[in-house]
Amino acid sequence: MVKAVVGEETQLKLIEDRLSQSGLPVQYVFRISQLGLVVGKLSSPLDRGFVFDLVPTPPNDAGEPACSLLESVKDDKKKGTKSRSQATEVSSLFIDRDWVAEHARQVARMLVGGVRVVGIYIWVSSDAFKNSTIMLSQLLQTIKGVAEATPLQETDREERLLIHICYSPMRWTCRNCTWTSNITSSSLRPCDFKMGRVLTSLQTFKCTYNFNLRLPICHESASNVQTLSDVLRQGISHHAKELKDAKAIIDGNLVVSDEPCKLDGVHEVELLLPFMKDSIAEECSRKDALGVLVLNGSVCSFAYLNSKEPISQAVSDIKMDIIMSLQSRLDIICDEAYGDVGPKDDASSEASDGISTDKPVSQLVLHFLRKECSLPFPRRVFVPWLGGTYICDYLQPSETLEVLKDHCVELMSMEGPTDASTILKPEIEAPSLVTKSFWDVAAPFYSASSSPLGRSGGDMEEGSRTETSNSDNVRIMGAVLCILLFMLLGFVIYALGGSG
Repeated sequence: MVKAVVGEETQLKLIEDRLSQSGLPVQYVFRISQLGLVVGKLSSPLDRGFVFDLVPTPPNDAGEPACSLLESVKDDKKKGTKSRSQATEVSSLFIDRDWVAEHARQVARMLVGGVRVVGIYIWVSSDAFKNSTIMLSQLLQTIKGVAEATPLQETDREERLLIHICYSPMRWTCRNCTWTSNITSSSLRPCDFKMGRVLTSLQTFKCTYNFNLRLPICHESASNVQTLSDVLRQGISHHAKELKDAKAIIDGNLVVSDEPCKLDGVHEVELLLPFMKDSIAEECSRKDALGVLVLNGSVCSFAYLNSKEPISQAVSDIKMDIIMSLQSRLDIICDEAYGDVGPKDDASSEASDGISTDKPVSQLVLHFLRKECSLPFPRRVFVPWLGGTYICDYLQPSETLEVLKDHCVELMSMEGPTDASTILKPEIEAPSLVTKSFWDVAAPFYSASSSPLGRSGGDMEEGSRTETSNSDNVRIMGAVLCILLFMLLGFVIYALGGSG
Protein backbone atom coordinates (compact mmCIF):
# COMPACT_ATOMS: atom_id res chain seq x y z
CA MET A 1 0.00 0.00 0.00
CA VAL A 2 1.23 3.48 -0.89
CA LYS A 3 2.24 5.31 2.29
CA ALA A 4 3.96 8.37 0.81
CA VAL A 5 3.40 10.40 -2.33
CA VAL A 6 5.84 12.75 -4.05
CA GLY A 7 4.60 15.30 -6.58
CA GLU A 8 6.64 16.92 -9.33
CA GLU A 9 7.39 20.30 -7.80
CA THR A 10 7.86 22.23 -11.04
CA GLN A 11 4.56 21.13 -12.56
CA LEU A 12 2.46 21.32 -9.39
CA LYS A 13 3.60 24.86 -8.64
CA LEU A 14 2.38 25.88 -12.08
CA ILE A 15 -0.94 24.21 -11.32
CA GLU A 16 -1.17 26.13 -8.04
CA ASP A 17 -0.77 29.42 -9.87
CA ARG A 18 -3.33 28.42 -12.48
CA LEU A 19 -5.89 27.43 -9.85
CA SER A 20 -5.35 30.60 -7.85
CA GLN A 21 -6.12 32.72 -10.88
CA SER A 22 -9.04 30.68 -12.23
CA GLY A 23 -11.62 30.95 -9.46
CA LEU A 24 -11.40 33.48 -6.64
CA PRO A 25 -14.09 33.65 -3.91
CA VAL A 26 -16.72 36.32 -4.48
CA GLN A 27 -18.31 37.61 -1.28
CA TYR A 28 -19.63 34.52 0.49
CA VAL A 29 -20.15 32.23 -2.46
CA PHE A 30 -17.58 29.68 -3.57
CA ARG A 31 -17.65 27.36 -6.52
CA ILE A 32 -15.46 24.37 -7.36
CA SER A 33 -13.39 25.42 -10.32
CA GLN A 34 -11.76 22.14 -11.10
CA LEU A 35 -11.86 18.38 -10.80
CA GLY A 36 -9.61 16.10 -12.78
CA LEU A 37 -7.19 13.20 -12.98
CA VAL A 38 -3.93 12.45 -11.23
CA VAL A 39 -1.30 11.11 -13.63
CA GLY A 40 1.77 9.35 -12.26
CA LYS A 41 2.69 5.91 -11.01
CA LEU A 42 2.22 3.72 -7.95
CA SER A 43 5.35 1.73 -7.15
CA SER A 44 4.80 -1.57 -5.37
CA PRO A 45 8.51 -2.20 -4.66
CA LEU A 46 8.91 1.23 -3.04
CA ASP A 47 5.42 1.55 -1.51
CA ARG A 48 5.36 5.08 -2.85
CA GLY A 49 3.35 7.08 -5.31
CA PHE A 50 4.65 9.62 -7.78
CA VAL A 51 2.53 12.42 -9.24
CA PHE A 52 3.68 13.82 -12.57
CA ASP A 53 0.73 16.01 -13.53
CA LEU A 54 -2.87 16.92 -12.78
CA VAL A 55 -5.14 16.87 -15.84
CA PRO A 56 -8.46 18.75 -15.51
CA THR A 57 -11.52 17.00 -16.88
CA PRO A 58 -12.97 19.15 -19.70
CA PRO A 59 -16.65 20.14 -19.96
CA ASN A 60 -18.92 17.44 -21.33
CA ASP A 61 -20.55 17.45 -24.75
CA ALA A 62 -23.25 19.78 -23.46
CA GLY A 63 -20.64 22.29 -22.28
CA GLU A 64 -21.31 21.60 -18.60
CA PRO A 65 -18.47 21.20 -16.09
CA ALA A 66 -17.66 17.73 -14.82
CA CYS A 67 -18.10 18.92 -11.24
CA SER A 68 -19.95 21.84 -9.70
CA LEU A 69 -20.60 22.75 -6.08
CA LEU A 70 -22.33 25.82 -4.71
CA GLU A 71 -21.58 26.79 -1.11
CA SER A 72 -23.44 29.47 0.76
CA VAL A 73 -22.31 30.98 4.05
CA LYS A 74 -25.11 32.05 6.37
CA ASP A 75 -24.71 35.07 8.58
CA ASP A 76 -26.46 33.81 11.70
CA LYS A 77 -26.93 36.91 13.91
CA LYS A 78 -28.29 34.91 16.83
CA LYS A 79 -25.15 32.83 16.89
CA GLY A 80 -22.56 35.40 15.96
CA THR A 81 -19.85 33.53 17.84
CA LYS A 82 -20.02 30.68 15.39
CA SER A 83 -16.99 30.19 13.24
CA ARG A 84 -17.23 30.48 9.51
CA SER A 85 -16.77 26.74 9.06
CA GLN A 86 -19.75 26.04 11.28
CA ALA A 87 -21.98 28.36 9.27
CA THR A 88 -21.17 26.84 5.89
CA GLU A 89 -23.90 24.85 4.19
CA VAL A 90 -23.63 22.96 0.94
CA SER A 91 -26.62 23.79 -1.21
CA SER A 92 -25.90 21.67 -4.30
CA LEU A 93 -23.37 19.18 -5.61
CA PHE A 94 -22.95 17.44 -8.93
CA ILE A 95 -20.21 15.18 -10.36
CA ASP A 96 -20.62 13.70 -13.81
CA ARG A 97 -18.96 10.41 -12.87
CA ASP A 98 -19.45 8.76 -16.26
CA TRP A 99 -17.82 11.69 -18.02
CA VAL A 100 -14.85 11.70 -15.64
CA ALA A 101 -14.42 7.94 -16.16
CA GLU A 102 -14.56 8.36 -19.95
CA HIS A 103 -11.98 11.12 -19.78
CA ALA A 104 -9.77 8.82 -17.70
CA ARG A 105 -10.12 6.04 -20.27
CA GLN A 106 -9.03 8.29 -23.12
CA VAL A 107 -6.17 9.83 -21.16
CA ALA A 108 -4.90 6.37 -20.17
CA ARG A 109 -4.75 5.52 -23.89
CA MET A 110 -2.25 8.38 -24.39
CA LEU A 111 0.11 7.26 -21.60
CA VAL A 112 3.10 4.97 -22.02
CA GLY A 113 4.63 2.24 -19.87
CA GLY A 114 4.94 3.00 -16.17
CA VAL A 115 2.69 6.08 -16.38
CA ARG A 116 -0.94 5.69 -15.36
CA VAL A 117 -4.06 7.47 -14.20
CA VAL A 118 -3.61 6.88 -10.47
CA GLY A 119 -6.51 8.86 -9.01
CA ILE A 120 -8.45 12.11 -9.03
CA TYR A 121 -8.00 15.54 -7.51
CA ILE A 122 -10.44 18.24 -6.45
CA TRP A 123 -10.02 21.93 -5.69
CA VAL A 124 -12.46 23.04 -3.00
CA SER A 125 -12.50 24.77 0.34
CA SER A 126 -11.42 22.83 3.39
CA ASP A 127 -14.76 23.42 5.13
CA ALA A 128 -16.82 21.96 2.29
CA PHE A 129 -14.53 18.95 1.98
CA LYS A 130 -14.68 18.08 5.68
CA ASN A 131 -18.32 18.86 6.36
CA SER A 132 -20.01 17.34 3.35
CA THR A 133 -20.61 13.60 3.55
CA ILE A 134 -22.46 13.85 0.24
CA MET A 135 -19.34 15.21 -1.45
CA LEU A 136 -17.17 12.46 0.00
CA SER A 137 -19.56 9.79 -1.22
CA GLN A 138 -19.60 11.31 -4.70
CA LEU A 139 -15.81 11.45 -4.80
CA LEU A 140 -15.47 7.82 -3.72
CA GLN A 141 -17.85 6.67 -6.42
CA THR A 142 -15.93 8.77 -8.95
CA ILE A 143 -12.66 7.14 -7.90
CA LYS A 144 -14.26 3.74 -8.34
CA GLY A 145 -15.44 4.64 -11.84
CA VAL A 146 -11.99 5.90 -12.82
CA ALA A 147 -10.35 2.75 -11.43
CA GLU A 148 -12.69 0.49 -13.40
CA ALA A 149 -12.08 2.49 -16.60
CA THR A 150 -8.27 2.38 -16.19
CA PRO A 151 -7.28 -0.91 -14.52
CA LEU A 152 -3.65 -1.23 -13.41
CA GLN A 153 -3.32 -4.74 -14.78
CA GLU A 154 0.40 -5.06 -14.19
CA THR A 155 -0.03 -4.98 -10.40
CA ASP A 156 -3.74 -5.59 -9.94
CA ARG A 157 -3.72 -2.77 -7.42
CA GLU A 158 -7.09 -1.83 -6.02
CA GLU A 159 -5.98 1.56 -4.75
CA ARG A 160 -6.06 5.08 -6.10
CA LEU A 161 -5.16 8.52 -4.83
CA LEU A 162 -7.50 11.33 -3.83
CA ILE A 163 -5.74 14.69 -3.72
CA HIS A 164 -7.54 17.63 -2.15
CA ILE A 165 -6.23 21.11 -2.98
CA CYS A 166 -7.50 23.68 -0.55
CA TYR A 167 -7.46 27.42 -1.15
CA SER A 168 -7.14 30.16 1.47
CA PRO A 169 -4.59 29.04 2.42
CA MET A 170 -3.31 26.89 -0.45
CA ARG A 171 -2.72 23.42 0.96
CA TRP A 172 -2.35 19.92 -0.48
CA THR A 173 -3.55 16.74 1.23
CA CYS A 174 -3.47 13.22 -0.16
CA ARG A 175 -5.43 10.11 0.72
CA ASN A 176 -5.05 6.54 -0.43
CA CYS A 177 -8.34 4.97 -1.46
CA THR A 178 -8.73 1.20 -1.53
CA TRP A 179 -11.74 0.71 -3.73
CA THR A 180 -14.07 -2.25 -3.51
CA SER A 181 -17.63 -3.03 -4.53
CA ASN A 182 -18.94 -1.39 -1.33
CA ILE A 183 -16.57 1.56 -1.12
CA THR A 184 -17.06 3.75 1.98
CA SER A 185 -15.26 6.53 3.81
CA SER A 186 -13.32 3.90 5.74
CA SER A 187 -11.57 3.07 2.45
CA LEU A 188 -9.63 6.34 2.70
CA ARG A 189 -6.29 6.47 4.49
CA PRO A 190 -4.05 9.53 4.81
CA CYS A 191 -0.73 9.61 2.93
CA ASP A 192 2.32 11.75 3.45
CA PHE A 193 2.48 14.23 0.58
CA LYS A 194 5.39 16.39 -0.42
CA MET A 195 6.79 18.01 -3.52
CA GLY A 196 10.15 17.23 -5.08
CA ARG A 197 11.97 16.57 -8.32
CA VAL A 198 10.32 13.44 -9.71
CA LEU A 199 10.74 13.68 -13.47
CA THR A 200 14.50 14.25 -13.35
CA SER A 201 14.97 10.88 -11.62
CA LEU A 202 13.17 8.91 -14.31
CA GLN A 203 15.01 6.50 -16.59
CA THR A 204 13.83 5.83 -20.14
CA PHE A 205 13.41 2.39 -21.69
CA LYS A 206 12.51 1.83 -25.34
CA CYS A 207 11.50 -1.32 -27.17
CA THR A 208 10.53 -2.08 -30.78
CA TYR A 209 8.51 -5.28 -30.70
CA ASN A 210 7.76 -7.20 -33.89
CA PHE A 211 4.83 -9.58 -33.83
CA ASN A 212 2.98 -11.90 -36.17
CA LEU A 213 -0.28 -13.30 -34.80
CA ARG A 214 -2.41 -15.78 -36.76
CA LEU A 215 -5.82 -16.14 -35.22
CA PRO A 216 -8.16 -18.92 -36.41
CA ILE A 217 -11.71 -18.25 -37.49
CA CYS A 218 -13.71 -21.29 -36.49
CA HIS A 219 -16.98 -22.61 -37.86
CA GLU A 220 -20.03 -20.64 -36.89
CA SER A 221 -22.23 -22.13 -34.22
CA ALA A 222 -25.53 -21.04 -32.84
CA SER A 223 -23.96 -19.95 -29.56
CA ASN A 224 -20.71 -18.46 -30.87
CA VAL A 225 -20.72 -15.92 -33.65
CA GLN A 226 -17.19 -14.57 -34.04
CA THR A 227 -16.83 -10.92 -34.97
CA LEU A 228 -13.65 -9.08 -35.80
CA SER A 229 -13.34 -7.64 -32.29
CA ASP A 230 -14.08 -11.02 -30.66
CA VAL A 231 -11.31 -12.85 -32.51
CA LEU A 232 -8.80 -10.08 -32.06
CA ARG A 233 -9.45 -9.59 -28.33
CA GLN A 234 -9.03 -13.31 -27.74
CA GLY A 235 -5.80 -13.31 -29.74
CA ILE A 236 -4.33 -10.32 -27.89
CA SER A 237 -5.29 -11.85 -24.54
CA HIS A 238 -3.62 -15.12 -25.51
CA HIS A 239 -0.49 -13.32 -26.68
CA ALA A 240 -0.33 -11.33 -23.43
CA LYS A 241 0.13 -14.60 -21.54
CA GLU A 242 2.98 -15.61 -23.84
CA LEU A 243 4.61 -12.20 -23.58
CA LYS A 244 4.51 -12.38 -19.79
CA ASP A 245 7.14 -15.15 -19.83
CA ALA A 246 9.42 -13.42 -22.33
CA LYS A 247 13.03 -12.80 -21.34
CA ALA A 248 14.48 -9.32 -21.74
CA ILE A 249 17.78 -8.05 -23.06
CA ILE A 250 18.59 -4.47 -22.02
CA ASP A 251 21.47 -2.68 -23.70
CA GLY A 252 22.71 -6.02 -25.02
CA ASN A 253 22.73 -7.76 -21.63
CA LEU A 254 20.29 -10.45 -20.53
CA VAL A 255 18.35 -9.32 -17.46
CA VAL A 256 19.15 -11.80 -14.70
CA SER A 257 19.27 -9.60 -11.59
CA ASP A 258 16.65 -7.35 -10.05
CA GLU A 259 18.87 -4.43 -9.15
CA PRO A 260 18.07 -0.82 -10.08
CA CYS A 261 19.53 0.43 -13.34
CA LYS A 262 22.18 3.04 -12.59
CA LEU A 263 23.09 4.10 -16.11
CA ASP A 264 21.59 7.19 -17.75
CA GLY A 265 20.34 7.59 -21.30
CA VAL A 266 17.75 5.67 -23.29
CA HIS A 267 17.97 1.94 -22.61
CA GLU A 268 17.16 -0.36 -25.54
CA VAL A 269 15.01 -3.37 -24.64
CA GLU A 270 14.64 -6.56 -26.66
CA LEU A 271 12.10 -9.23 -25.74
CA LEU A 272 12.70 -12.93 -26.40
CA LEU A 273 9.61 -15.11 -26.47
CA PRO A 274 10.10 -18.61 -25.02
CA PHE A 275 9.70 -21.73 -27.14
CA MET A 276 6.32 -23.18 -26.37
CA LYS A 277 3.60 -25.35 -27.75
CA ASP A 278 1.83 -23.49 -30.53
CA SER A 279 -1.79 -23.84 -29.48
CA ILE A 280 -2.88 -21.35 -32.14
CA ALA A 281 -1.40 -23.56 -34.88
CA GLU A 282 -3.27 -26.51 -33.44
CA GLU A 283 -6.51 -24.57 -33.57
CA CYS A 284 -5.78 -23.60 -37.17
CA SER A 285 -5.48 -27.30 -38.07
CA ARG A 286 -8.93 -28.09 -36.73
CA LYS A 287 -11.46 -29.29 -39.25
CA ASP A 288 -13.91 -26.52 -38.32
CA ALA A 289 -11.37 -23.73 -38.98
CA LEU A 290 -12.73 -21.62 -41.84
CA GLY A 291 -10.05 -18.96 -42.06
CA VAL A 292 -7.21 -17.10 -40.44
CA LEU A 293 -7.01 -13.52 -39.23
CA VAL A 294 -3.40 -12.32 -39.53
CA LEU A 295 -2.22 -9.47 -37.31
CA ASN A 296 1.39 -8.44 -37.78
CA GLY A 297 3.57 -5.39 -37.52
CA SER A 298 5.71 -3.52 -35.01
CA VAL A 299 4.90 -1.75 -31.76
CA CYS A 300 7.22 0.95 -30.46
CA SER A 301 7.04 1.13 -26.68
CA PHE A 302 8.42 3.52 -24.07
CA ALA A 303 8.53 3.04 -20.29
CA TYR A 304 9.69 5.28 -17.47
CA LEU A 305 11.20 3.95 -14.28
CA ASN A 306 12.16 5.65 -11.04
CA SER A 307 15.89 5.32 -10.42
CA LYS A 308 15.26 3.38 -7.20
CA GLU A 309 12.89 0.82 -8.73
CA PRO A 310 14.22 -2.62 -9.79
CA ILE A 311 14.89 -3.15 -13.48
CA SER A 312 12.30 -5.93 -13.60
CA GLN A 313 9.65 -3.24 -13.19
CA ALA A 314 10.78 -1.61 -16.45
CA VAL A 315 10.50 -4.96 -18.24
CA SER A 316 7.00 -5.47 -16.82
CA ASP A 317 5.97 -1.94 -17.83
CA ILE A 318 7.25 -2.47 -21.39
CA LYS A 319 5.31 -5.72 -21.76
CA MET A 320 2.12 -4.17 -20.43
CA ASP A 321 2.53 -1.13 -22.66
CA ILE A 322 2.79 -3.36 -25.75
CA ILE A 323 -0.41 -5.22 -24.92
CA MET A 324 -2.29 -2.06 -23.96
CA SER A 325 -1.14 -0.40 -27.18
CA LEU A 326 -2.64 -3.24 -29.23
CA GLN A 327 -5.85 -3.11 -27.18
CA SER A 328 -6.05 0.67 -27.55
CA ARG A 329 -5.84 0.43 -31.32
CA LEU A 330 -8.61 -2.15 -31.32
CA ASP A 331 -10.71 0.11 -29.08
CA ILE A 332 -10.22 2.99 -31.51
CA ILE A 333 -11.45 0.86 -34.39
CA CYS A 334 -14.43 -0.32 -32.34
CA ASP A 335 -15.20 3.25 -31.29
CA GLU A 336 -15.64 4.17 -34.92
CA ALA A 337 -19.31 3.83 -35.74
CA TYR A 338 -18.73 2.76 -39.30
CA GLY A 339 -15.71 2.09 -41.48
CA ASP A 340 -14.76 0.96 -44.94
CA VAL A 341 -13.67 -2.67 -44.83
CA GLY A 342 -13.90 -5.67 -47.06
CA PRO A 343 -12.87 -6.50 -50.59
CA LYS A 344 -13.37 -3.82 -53.17
CA ASP A 345 -16.12 -5.26 -55.27
CA ASP A 346 -19.61 -4.40 -56.34
CA ALA A 347 -22.51 -4.26 -53.94
CA SER A 348 -23.94 -7.62 -54.96
CA SER A 349 -20.64 -9.35 -54.31
CA GLU A 350 -20.36 -7.69 -50.90
CA ALA A 351 -23.84 -8.84 -50.02
CA SER A 352 -23.07 -12.41 -51.04
CA ASP A 353 -19.93 -12.39 -48.88
CA GLY A 354 -21.83 -11.32 -45.80
CA ILE A 355 -20.31 -7.83 -45.75
CA SER A 356 -22.56 -4.84 -45.39
CA THR A 357 -21.26 -1.37 -46.13
CA ASP A 358 -23.36 0.07 -43.29
CA LYS A 359 -22.19 -2.46 -40.71
CA PRO A 360 -19.81 -1.38 -37.90
CA VAL A 361 -16.31 -2.74 -38.35
CA SER A 362 -16.22 -4.28 -34.90
CA GLN A 363 -19.33 -6.34 -35.72
CA LEU A 364 -18.03 -7.75 -39.00
CA VAL A 365 -18.87 -11.47 -38.88
CA LEU A 366 -15.78 -13.26 -40.11
CA HIS A 367 -17.54 -16.56 -40.85
CA PHE A 368 -19.11 -15.07 -43.96
CA LEU A 369 -15.97 -13.42 -45.27
CA ARG A 370 -14.98 -15.21 -48.47
CA LYS A 371 -12.27 -12.94 -49.83
CA GLU A 372 -9.09 -11.43 -48.50
CA CYS A 373 -9.38 -7.97 -46.99
CA SER A 374 -7.03 -5.69 -45.10
CA LEU A 375 -7.72 -3.22 -42.30
CA PRO A 376 -4.85 -0.93 -41.18
CA PHE A 377 -4.41 -0.37 -37.47
CA PRO A 378 -3.95 3.20 -36.18
CA ARG A 379 -0.31 4.28 -36.08
CA ARG A 380 1.31 5.22 -32.79
CA VAL A 381 3.16 8.53 -32.55
CA PHE A 382 4.88 10.14 -29.57
CA VAL A 383 4.57 13.73 -28.40
CA PRO A 384 6.94 15.59 -26.02
CA TRP A 385 5.37 15.94 -22.59
CA LEU A 386 7.05 16.88 -19.29
CA GLY A 387 10.74 16.86 -18.42
CA GLY A 388 11.89 15.06 -21.54
CA THR A 389 9.19 12.38 -21.35
CA TYR A 390 6.67 11.47 -24.04
CA ILE A 391 3.02 10.63 -24.29
CA CYS A 392 1.46 8.97 -27.31
CA ASP A 393 -1.51 9.14 -29.61
CA TYR A 394 -2.91 7.01 -32.41
CA LEU A 395 -3.60 8.28 -35.91
CA GLN A 396 -5.78 6.63 -38.49
CA PRO A 397 -4.31 6.53 -42.04
CA SER A 398 -6.59 9.40 -43.09
CA GLU A 399 -5.83 11.60 -40.05
CA THR A 400 -3.27 14.41 -39.90
CA LEU A 401 -1.23 15.93 -37.11
CA GLU A 402 -4.02 18.46 -36.52
CA VAL A 403 -6.00 15.66 -34.87
CA LEU A 404 -3.02 15.03 -32.63
CA LYS A 405 -2.93 18.68 -31.56
CA ASP A 406 -6.65 18.65 -30.78
CA HIS A 407 -6.28 15.56 -28.59
CA CYS A 408 -3.44 17.15 -26.63
CA VAL A 409 -5.52 20.26 -25.91
CA GLU A 410 -8.81 18.52 -25.14
CA LEU A 411 -7.61 15.48 -23.22
CA MET A 412 -4.28 16.44 -21.65
CA SER A 413 -4.88 20.20 -21.23
CA MET A 414 -1.55 20.99 -22.88
CA GLU A 415 -0.48 22.89 -25.93
CA GLY A 416 -0.30 20.79 -29.05
CA PRO A 417 3.07 20.36 -30.74
CA THR A 418 3.87 23.22 -33.08
CA ASP A 419 7.03 21.72 -34.53
CA ALA A 420 6.36 18.48 -36.40
CA SER A 421 10.02 17.49 -36.07
CA THR A 422 9.59 16.99 -32.32
CA ILE A 423 6.99 14.25 -32.89
CA LEU A 424 8.43 10.74 -32.94
CA LYS A 425 7.00 8.47 -35.64
CA PRO A 426 8.91 5.19 -35.21
CA GLU A 427 6.13 3.02 -36.60
CA ILE A 428 6.61 3.75 -40.27
CA GLU A 429 4.11 1.17 -41.38
CA ALA A 430 1.14 0.58 -39.14
CA PRO A 431 0.13 -2.97 -38.23
CA SER A 432 -2.80 -4.22 -40.26
CA LEU A 433 -5.45 -6.86 -39.95
CA VAL A 434 -5.46 -9.23 -42.90
CA THR A 435 -7.97 -12.00 -43.33
CA LYS A 436 -6.99 -14.84 -45.63
CA SER A 437 -8.29 -18.21 -46.57
CA PHE A 438 -7.02 -20.81 -44.12
CA TRP A 439 -5.48 -22.91 -46.88
CA ASP A 440 -3.68 -19.93 -48.40
CA VAL A 441 -1.94 -19.30 -45.07
CA ALA A 442 -1.49 -22.71 -43.48
CA ALA A 443 -0.92 -24.82 -46.62
CA PRO A 444 -0.14 -22.58 -49.64
CA PHE A 445 0.58 -25.56 -51.95
CA TYR A 446 -2.52 -27.47 -50.94
CA SER A 447 -4.67 -28.52 -53.86
CA ALA A 448 -7.75 -26.40 -54.34
CA SER A 449 -9.79 -29.45 -55.26
CA SER A 450 -9.12 -31.09 -51.90
CA SER A 451 -9.64 -27.95 -49.83
CA PRO A 452 -12.76 -28.00 -47.64
CA LEU A 453 -13.20 -24.30 -48.38
CA GLY A 454 -13.02 -25.03 -52.09
CA ARG A 455 -15.87 -27.47 -51.74
CA SER A 456 -18.03 -25.42 -49.40
CA GLY A 457 -17.74 -22.05 -51.14
CA GLY A 458 -18.41 -21.97 -54.86
CA ASP A 459 -17.46 -18.28 -55.05
CA MET A 460 -14.00 -18.69 -53.50
CA GLU A 461 -12.16 -17.50 -56.62
CA GLU A 462 -11.35 -21.00 -57.83
CA GLY A 463 -9.84 -19.62 -61.04
CA SER A 464 -7.21 -17.72 -59.14
CA ARG A 465 -6.56 -20.81 -57.02
CA THR A 466 -5.96 -22.89 -60.18
CA GLU A 467 -3.58 -20.29 -61.57
CA THR A 468 -1.73 -20.20 -58.27
CA SER A 469 -1.52 -23.98 -58.22
CA ASN A 470 -0.19 -24.08 -61.80
CA SER A 471 2.36 -21.41 -60.99
CA ASP A 472 3.48 -23.36 -57.95
CA ASN A 473 3.85 -26.52 -60.06
CA VAL A 474 6.02 -24.65 -62.58
CA ARG A 475 8.27 -23.42 -59.77
CA ILE A 476 8.58 -26.93 -58.32
CA MET A 477 9.41 -28.45 -61.70
CA GLY A 478 11.98 -25.74 -62.32
CA ALA A 479 13.62 -26.43 -58.97
CA VAL A 480 13.73 -30.19 -59.71
CA LEU A 481 15.32 -29.59 -63.13
CA CYS A 482 17.96 -27.31 -61.58
CA ILE A 483 18.83 -29.97 -59.02
CA LEU A 484 19.14 -32.65 -61.73
CA LEU A 485 21.30 -30.35 -63.86
CA PHE A 486 23.67 -29.64 -60.97
CA MET A 487 23.87 -33.36 -60.15
CA LEU A 488 24.72 -34.18 -63.77
CA LEU A 489 27.33 -31.43 -63.88
CA GLY A 490 28.88 -32.69 -60.67
CA PHE A 491 29.02 -36.24 -62.01
CA VAL A 492 30.77 -35.06 -65.21
CA ILE A 493 33.36 -33.07 -63.22
CA TYR A 494 33.96 -36.05 -60.92
CA ALA A 495 34.38 -38.38 -63.90
CA LEU A 496 36.82 -36.07 -65.63
CA GLY A 497 38.82 -35.67 -62.42
CA GLY A 498 38.97 -39.46 -61.97
CA SER A 499 40.13 -40.09 -65.54
CA GLY A 500 42.87 -37.44 -65.16
